[in-house]
Amino acid sequence: MRIHKSAFVVGIVVSCALAVMAQNKPKLTLDEFFNSVSFPALEISPDGNSVVLVTERADWDQQIFRTDLWLYHDDGKGGSSIGNLIQLTQSGHDSEPKWSPDGRWIAFLSERKLSTAKGGDSDSDSDSKDETAQVYLISPGGGEAFPVTEGEEEVHTFSWSADSHTIYFATRQPWTKTQKDAYKKEWKDVVQYRTAERGDTIFALDLAAALARHAAEPAKVEKKDADSDKEPDLTPGTRAIATSPLRVDGLVTSPDGRKLAFVSNAVNQRQEKYEDIEIYTVDLNVVQAPSPATADLTQPRRVTTNQAAEVRVRWANDSRHIFFSVEVGDVSGPYRDLQPHLYWVDTEKPDTASGPVEQWSKDFLGAVDHYAATADSVLAGERLGTEVQIYSATKPSESLHRISGWPGTYSGISVAAHSPRVAFLYSSLGKPEEVYLADSAANLDQARPITSFNKLFTERDLPQGKPYQWKADDGTTVEGMLIYPPGIEPGRPEAKHLPMLTFIHGGPADADGNHFEADWYQWADLAATNGWLVFEPNYRGSTGYGDKFLMQIVPQLVSRPGKDILEGVDALVKDGIADPDRLTIGGYSYGGYMTNWLITQTTRFKAAVTGAGAVEHIGNWGNDDTTYDDAYFLGGRPWEAQQRYHDEAAIFQMDKVRTPTHMVAGADDIRVAVMEDFLLEHALYSLGIPNKLLVFPGEGHSLAKNPWHGKVKVREELKWLQKYGGVPASN
Repeated sequence: MRIHKSAFVVGIVVSCALAVMAQNKPKLTLDEFFNSVSFPALEISPDGNSVVLVTERADWDQQIFRTDLWLYHDDGKGGSSIGNLIQLTQSGHDSEPKWSPDGRWIAFLSERKLSTAKGGDSDSDSDSKDETAQVYLISPGGGEAFPVTEGEEEVHTFSWSADSHTIYFATRQPWTKTQKDAYKKEWKDVVQYRTAERGDTIFALDLAAALARHAAEPAKVEKKDADSDKEPDLTPGTRAIATSPLRVDGLVTSPDGRKLAFVSNAVNQRQEKYEDIEIYTVDLNVVQAPSPATADLTQPRRVTTNQAAEVRVRWANDSRHIFFSVEVGDVSGPYRDLQPHLYWVDTEKPDTASGPVEQWSKDFLGAVDHYAATADSVLAGERLGTEVQIYSATKPSESLHRISGWPGTYSGISVAAHSPRVAFLYSSLGKPEEVYLADSAANLDQARPITSFNKLFTERDLPQGKPYQWKADDGTTVEGMLIYPPGIEPGRPEAKHLPMLTFIHGGPADADGNHFEADWYQWADLAATNGWLVFEPNYRGSTGYGDKFLMQIVPQLVSRPGKDILEGVDALVKDGIADPDRLTIGGYSYGGYMTNWLITQTTRFKAAVTGAGAVEHIGNWGNDDTTYDDAYFLGGRPWEAQQRYHDEAAIFQMDKVRTPTHMVAGADDIRVAVMEDFLLEHALYSLGIPNKLLVFPGEGHSLAKNPWHGKVKVREELKWLQKYGGVPASN
């Protein structure tokens, strides 16, 4: 009894101490929120002793997002893991690091300006940039990074050879100066949409020759003669090995070094034809081209034929199968949007009606967020409900079994070629994302953090949250997340009748859950810190709840998810959690679509904040770079489903709107054109509804150009919610 009583007393003391500590922590500020660091890529070394990672952070003075390479190395001395982290590059323009198989080099893409960059005889807008992505090398042992490719054509993708002696890379088919001059003379600044497009060439670059050229660079004397204008703009010493009429993405070399694989893409990267996006292989044993000439090169062999967009290709250890997942579409028949699943294709099996493609772990309900392939198994980050956990399987027919234990979200898995070690990203509510290293897949729960870039967030009083479920009108269970203001614990008396922001995720094939994110798109924590209960609904169309749940969005693109969301709001009001007199709503991209629709369906929301959301579907179908999923969602192209394009469009119901609405848009967005925001703004203005529109110059759909744009966006959205939604500004 004494032991139990003592433990009980200690538990109370610890709980009280933790509560006092939380109360003593300051709240997160707007400036701190936007100084978060994200990790676009990480890769563990072949021996498992090092990890190269990319950080992305705002550079407020330069008005850019900096991407730099960092290197963690396990020195074996038992020191602090985080203390073994050094910065490799500082240009602010570095990405996609890849270890050479022998571990001697790290190759990466960089858009830093080359000192030997040539003049501006460009033949298209994309060539007129000061910087183009080129392949750089750096030694993990130290020294400066240096370029091994050059020219006006940017490198789209690259891969090491299995023996580390060669770098394969792809660019748009290079032109000679004569060709560029002739094109410029004829077309001036006129854009030939589609008709001037040209595909890619895959080149091989001998590493020894590249290193020798780099060593001799100070003594380099560039020769020019009359024939130089007729030579293509190539990296010296490269050899063309294959051409494609399409763009080459995701280039990977087979473990036995005999083949390359890649995913093709439309030259303009618009998803308009299914056949533009397929997996191809190149047999390196039959490549015979002795010169840069490309006229007689063997064409790559297509190994998939389907109505899906394949992504994240990886060779299996047998050098026969290629793993991939699907962004949109279906590998097994006519186009339909499924959750991302894991597949592999047998490159030696004929592409017959039965198909060489096989899905892994068909019985799993959730969606594949990411994966990594070891010598004898697959590790997959799988979304199931509000969690993303790591699962494992050793063969396609085997059910996935969970191997991670921490509640939250795992991502960015990287495995070592010659070590059991695993690197990954992890976060959860109240725990910011960092990079972790585990000694093996069997010991993920003993992984240690090797970065602390987001430590400041652990020193702030962050919001808490939990999943929330409700029943839709058709009996379907729908789930979402509730994020509570700091200091308010879910389930306690103070967690009642709260002002609420319904914050709708984009996609629609995405989901909100148990993770931490801090940026202009995911700012639920900041909204909660400013006094709002944030409701994040995973409506019909979201991932992590099965293919059937996702496909029930068709053909009711906004009306079915809209019902789910409003029924969730009703349930929260009925449960006494949300204050019916202080309801607001917002979202970006598809979340903007839904916001625009829902303010035509109800007047209960006191304020709305919307971004990059369409109000009609005909113009958006023609402009959107993912047009075939638009037609799928609405049951056909505009002339094939005229009534549905009308019925599912907010613009035709604008007379019902009473909600003050704040809008944002990227001026150069082609996913959802700024025209949609001008339509909405003009409609609201003509109706006398309070509104405001911010247009960010030079920005596309992702607001990735200038960090100030995202910061201003959220700053003004919070002000709008406070002004019209009934919550005073946070201190």
